[in-house]
Amino acid sequence: MLKVGLTGGIASGKSVIGEMFLGLGARLILADQIAHQLMQPGQAVYDQVVRHFGNGILNADGSVNRRRLAEAAFGPPGGTGPSKVGELNRIVHPAVIRRQDEWMEEAGRHDRHAIAMVEAALILEAGAADRFDRLIVVTCRDQQRVQRFAQRLKIDAESARPEVERRMAAQLPDEEKVKAADYVIDNSGSLDATGKQVREIYARLREEAESSA
Repeated sequence: MLKVGLTGGIASGKSVIGEMFLGLGARLILADQIAHQLMQPGQAVYDQVVRHFGNGILNADGSVNRRRLAEAAFGPPGGTGPSKVGELNRIVHPAVIRRQDEWMEEAGRHDRHAIAMVEAALILEAGAADRFDRLIVVTCRDQQRVQRFAQRLKIDAESARPEVERRMAAQLPDEEKVKAADYVIDNSGSLDATGKQVREIYARLREEAESSA
């Protein structure tokens, strides 16, 4: 079994690339989905987050409103106040990492040749890189991040830019991520160009997974 981390900055296209790897045969789990599950009412992480950030982050039914939580952690869009994202990460990251480890071990028990891939934005920032056998970093141009983020939130690029810049400030720059990578995928071109890189890397990972087993 080969443990693979898939990471990259905000709106770099990690999810699209993760789906490509999944289509080729990799097993895939998303750290963001794990975090979402852990922040459901009744979970220990939910209780800690609510105690720390207050009931103002909740919907009427008691579930976490992710937009409000993001504003509580990063500050309101366009704001200049201090970021509390580090405080949020200290609550959430350890639990997410434990769940990722459990999932990868379970994947290995089911298939000793498995490529168990975790898609997560903050693998390096969370100090979790050494939990993986291989690390893939996705990059793109800054203007593309803004455009993709704007499309995701259905807002204009002018409104998206300060939010992207603020979130990027909480992440390592691409240059630092690339230094730590075993493989780099340049997602600034066409989907076909990205797909070609994914297929080439998957072939190498497949060889490694089979030889390590």
